[in-house]
Amino acid sequence: MEIITAVRGFKDILPTETAKWQYIEKIAREVLANFGFREIRVPILEKTELFKRSIGESTDIVEKEMYTFLDRGDEYLTLRPEATASIVRAYLEHAMYAQDPVARLFTIGPMFRRERPQRGRYRQFHQINAELLGLTDPRADAEVILMLMQFLMRVEISDLHLMINSLGCIECRPAFRKALSDFLAGKEEHLCKDCQRRLSMNPLRVFDCKTISCIEVIDHAPQILHFLCPGCMDHFTRVKEALGIFAIAFEVNPKMVRGLDYYAKTTFEVVTEHLGAQNAVAGGGRYDGLVKDLGGPDIPGIGFAIGLERLISISPIMDERFLISPQLFIAALGDKAQKLAFSVCNRLRTTGIKTEMDYSGKSLKSQMKRADKLSARYALILGEREILENKAEFRDMQKGTQETIGLDDLENTITKIVKGS
Repeated sequence: MEIITAVRGFKDILPTETAKWQYIEKIAREVLANFGFREIRVPILEKTELFKRSIGESTDIVEKEMYTFLDRGDEYLTLRPEATASIVRAYLEHAMYAQDPVARLFTIGPMFRRERPQRGRYRQFHQINAELLGLTDPRADAEVILMLMQFLMRVEISDLHLMINSLGCIECRPAFRKALSDFLAGKEEHLCKDCQRRLSMNPLRVFDCKTISCIEVIDHAPQILHFLCPGCMDHFTRVKEALGIFAIAFEVNPKMVRGLDYYAKTTFEVVTEHLGAQNAVAGGGRYDGLVKDLGGPDIPGIGFAIGLERLISISPIMDERFLISPQLFIAALGDKAQKLAFSVCNRLRTTGIKTEMDYSGKSLKSQMKRADKLSARYALILGEREILENKAEFRDMQKGTQETIGLDDLENTITKIVKGS
C-alpha cells in the first residue's frame, strides 16, 4: 500500500530541526520582551471579510492565494494569510486600547497562502509578527526597525540590507496615483494581465509585480517621494534621523511598496542575497488607517513580519549545536537487571536527569554502541552478577574511566556524579 505524503507546499519540521526553531523563537521572545512587547495568540481561522477589508481585494493574496471555504453556517472563512489583521481584530474586539493607549504585541505561528513552493517559501509558513499600536511619532518607526535588526543580529544573520520608503498618506497619495495612472496610460499592452486589471483599482500594485515586462515599464515611472506632503516628508526625514542615532545602515528605495493595501508612510524590508528573486527575509511598515478601517477608533500602528522558514534556511547556526544527548545510558543484561534499570531510568528522569535505556536486552557490546551513538556522557552497566553482588559499573564515556558503585542509594549516587560534573 502506498504511503500518504504531505500536501504539496506543506513541510514537516523534524526533531532534528525543531531545537533550532525553538532557539530562534527564544531569541525573538527575549528581544521583543526587552522592547516591551507582549505575546498574543490569535486563531488561524478568521472571517474572510477581515482580510478583504484589511489586505485589499485587488492584492495577489486576496485574489489568488487565500485558503477560503464556505462553512456549514453559510459563512466564508479563511486560514490566515498574515497576522496583522488578526491582531488588530483582537485588539478591537477586546477593546485593548481602553486599557492602555499604547500596545506592543507579538505573535509567532503558521500562516497559509497558496503560492508556488520554492526555497524558504511554503504554503504553510511561519512568521514572527510584531505590532506597535498607538504611536504616530517617527521614533516609533525607528524603534521597531531597530528591534528587528537587533533580532537578526542575535541569530547571526549576515549580508542583510535594510531598504526603506514612504508611501505617503491619504492626503498626498491621490496626486501620486494620478501621476502614475497618467504614466501607465497607453502602456497597458506591456503589462501582465493582473496589472492591467488592477490599473483602475490600485495602480500602485504594478510596483509590487515581479513580472519582467512590468518591472521594465515602471523603471521610469514617477516616484512617490516626489509627491509627499510636508507632513509625510517631515515624518520620513525624522525616521531616517532616528535610524542614524543607532548607526543603522539603510537604502532608500522609492520603488518599494508592500504587497498589502493597508500600508502608509514608512515601509521597510530586510533583504539578503542568499534567497534568489524572493529575497526579503522580513518586512513591514506603518498602517495608520487600518484600525479605523476595521471599525475601531483612529489609532495608528506599525509592525513587521519575519519569515521563519526563510530565516532558518540562511541561518549559519548548525543543527548539531542543538542535539540533546542523554546524560546517562543504562545498559542492562537479564530480567532482574532490566527491571531495576526501568525503575532507576524513569525515577532519574523525574529528577531532571536525561536518561535512556535499551529495552531489547541485546548484548552489552550492542548496548554500549547505542550509548556511543546517543553521545551519552555516562553509562551504568547492570547485569545478573552485579545484582547479586549489589553493585554496578559506572563509566565516564567522555574520559574513558570506570568505577564500581553500590546499588544502595544508587539514584542519589548517580545524581551527585551527574549534576556535579
